[in-house]
Amino acid sequence: MQIWGAAPCFPLVRHGESDSDSDQWATVRTGGMDVSKFDIDAPRWDQSTFMGRLRHFFNITDPRTALLSDSELDQAKRLVGSCRAGSVPPGTTEEQLHYAKKLYDSAFHPDTGERMNLIGRMSFQVPGGMAITGFMLQFYRTVPAVVFWQWVNQSFNALVNYTNRNAASPITPKQIGVAYVTATSTALATAVVLNLYTKKAPPLVARWVPFAAVATANCVNIPMMRQQEILNGIAVVDENDNKLGYSRRAAVKGITQVVVSRITMAAPGMIVLPILMQRIEKYQFMQRIKFLHGPLQVMMVGVFLIYMVPAACSLFPQRCSMAVSHLEPGLRDSIRARFGEGVGYVYFNKGL
Repeated sequence: MQIWGAAPCFPLVRHGESDSDSDQWATVRTGGMDVSKFDIDAPRWDQSTFMGRLRHFFNITDPRTALLSDSELDQAKRLVGSCRAGSVPPGTTEEQLHYAKKLYDSAFHPDTGERMNLIGRMSFQVPGGMAITGFMLQFYRTVPAVVFWQWVNQSFNALVNYTNRNAASPITPKQIGVAYVTATSTALATAVVLNLYTKKAPPLVARWVPFAAVATANCVNIPMMRQQEILNGIAVVDENDNKLGYSRRAAVKGITQVVVSRITMAAPGMIVLPILMQRIEKYQFMQRIKFLHGPLQVMMVGVFLIYMVPAACSLFPQRCSMAVSHLEPGLRDSIRARFGEGVGYVYFNKGL
């Protein structure tokens, strides 16, 4: 299977081969290229630039990776593990290692290494988001429809937020439930109140109600789902990944960036698309196919999300940094007592 121009990585089992043979990833040899020293965790593109991050997230948010089986993903994980251990199967190419890392990054949590649930993966944002957002934009006129689709959307968002949290800060089932109920109630209240207040407003204003509800709920859903990080802090490390302590300020910075990214992800489709739909719905041919307006909006949202999911994820570096001088006084003093001025910045995974 070829994705975003990468060479096929997973070989088919040839006649007469056993399963163990196929697991060796025996593929076309590359004329003696040594990949045993390949650093599979080194970024393929410069993550200090927006374009480098954009190429990275186009790679790992590719929705086609969501179609792969667990066995294929586990196979990729095994190859990544072998490469990290300094031993790769004979004949493995550099491009195959890149492809395996692509699948690993798309499906396994960066903190725990565990396979994430399908719906919560960023590679599922396009198919999942396009369906939900499309129908939120289509069915915005009645309160029951608004309530239902906002509930569906917040349930989806809660699962995505939980899946992509910083796993170093565990959250209890009770806290998950409180976060889900709070965010969902906020979204529903915002959508219903705005829906009632915009009855006499221009039609376009009413079409923007779903976005207002989504943006408001994101400001609640994400911090609530990741409340443990805010309360207890998240692990911060130096440039060599040596753990330095836990910081609440780092958690707030990371979560704030995620909130901005999520709102940015939704904004173009939920702001621009209603304008387009309002204009084209006036044409006679659109009046004759009203039953297709919903599917049409779903497809158009998908076009926006194909680009906006990786673009929004690329706004800020995944490996977030913070100056030691901006940390809590206790942690800052502890780091300076141990390392003096040798550590200027700390680093942490902000989540997605």
